[in-house]
Amino acid sequence: LLGRTLVGSLTLGGRSVFPADLNPTPWLALLVACAVPAAAVGVTLFALRGVVIEPLGVVRTAKPRKRRIWWRLLLPLAGLGLLAPLTGRGNDHGRFNTWQVSGGVVLLLIGITALLPWLLERLVGAISGGPVSWQLAVRRLQVDSGGAARLANGIAVAVAGAIALQMTFAGAEGSYTKDTGQDPGRATISILVPSGHEAGADSVARQVAAAPGIVRTVPVTGFSAARAPKTDGDDITVTVGTCEALAELARLDGCADGDAFALNTAAGTPDPGATARPGERLYGGNVHGFAGIDGAPAEAPVAFTFPAGARTATPREDPTGNLRSGLLLTPSAAPKGLGFSQSAQIYVQVDESRPDGLDRARTAAFKADPLATAMTLKQSGRDGNFSAVRTGLFFGAAGVMILIGSSLLVSQLEQLRERRRLLSALVAFGTKRSTLSVSVLWQTALPIGLGLGLATGIGVALGSVLLRMANQPVRIDWASVLAMTGVGGGVVALVTLLSLPPLLRLMRPEGLRTE
Repeated sequence: LLGRTLVGSLTLGGRSVFPADLNPTPWLALLVACAVPAAAVGVTLFALRGVVIEPLGVVRTAKPRKRRIWWRLLLPLAGLGLLAPLTGRGNDHGRFNTWQVSGGVVLLLIGITALLPWLLERLVGAISGGPVSWQLAVRRLQVDSGGAARLANGIAVAVAGAIALQMTFAGAEGSYTKDTGQDPGRATISILVPSGHEAGADSVARQVAAAPGIVRTVPVTGFSAARAPKTDGDDITVTVGTCEALAELARLDGCADGDAFALNTAAGTPDPGATARPGERLYGGNVHGFAGIDGAPAEAPVAFTFPAGARTATPREDPTGNLRSGLLLTPSAAPKGLGFSQSAQIYVQVDESRPDGLDRARTAAFKADPLATAMTLKQSGRDGNFSAVRTGLFFGAAGVMILIGSSLLVSQLEQLRERRRLLSALVAFGTKRSTLSVSVLWQTALPIGLGLGLATGIGVALGSVLLRMANQPVRIDWASVLAMTGVGGGVVALVTLLSLPPLLRLMRPEGLRTE
């Protein structure tokens, strides 16, 4: 409940959520409230099955048995055995046995909790020598590696599950990503300017070009033309721009102000219904006689002549991926006084070396015309729902790790409190406080580092199996692997940092007092 009230003020990776998005399901909350105490009691009874508890606190020394590996390997192998038969089912519309999938995933993740104590015991048992802080940490882990492994298991399982999920979504990303046809190499932003007079687009383009980080601006305007005013026939699309602008729309064999071009169709010849003959008289602007804005009188169409020296040109896709048709006119060949019966578009190239170039371009466009719309051009576009789910998974995994980190902090502080007399005695014998602080860091970093390494391996293996089940090529998404591992390592570093102040207090001489 506390986290829910604070989540609205937190931002991660430029994204955040509303508190209302985190409404818990009542029956799930009740299940957690009952299942967690029951699980705690069950685990405690299982762990104490070989312990004798006596009222006088008698301690019996016995040689601890070494952990066995054979049954620990059975868990992940059983998980792989459940998932392997489902390979290639992605073409079957995702018809999976959900219990089989869930069982396989759970067994693989539980395998981490079984393997980590054995690996940690073998690792610390083979270590010797090193600085005093290192020896203190290793000896502590040699005496009780199980407690350290239990602290690392939660982070390891969360990291492994998160890596597997992120790998699965990254592998399926191609199915949700489509080519937009846009060319960011020619224009970074496309600005749509509302209808207005001829100079509107040029004015906006000049103001945007004056902003820092803008390489160039290319404005084009467009209007509809017809062979007769107030016609109900097909319109002829007319685009007006400088030679530089028209070169973005068609392949020209030469251009100068005053030139005009008729665009070819896919067959290589102009479409008679969508173009005009050189020297033909046309009408441009409000050719359908639409009424003006707010009851204003309708604008009259403007008569003009398509230049007699017009040439044909082959259209090319503009930076937004659109293929234009109709006529191309340079400013001297275009009619004047079209008023609001025209549209404008500005292609803006931003210096990519400036991280604030996009923001400056959008700000300049808004200042020039608050009604202008700036659209960032991207070569590929991703399905919005897919992006939202993947982002939600990252936030969820990070949140789970933070919760596990808070539990890890409580366990760490409890262990330090239990060792208060030992720490105070070491300080009394002349051990440096910095040495003890670093030893505590090593005691946390060593099992957590081993756990993250094991989690990365099992997470990648689980992600690969899930991708094969979805009939997708196996591709390791190293960005997700590093991100999840980094979040886990960051949580551990934060827990260690927060445990240092209590550690320093426990090293005081008062810790030697006892009844």
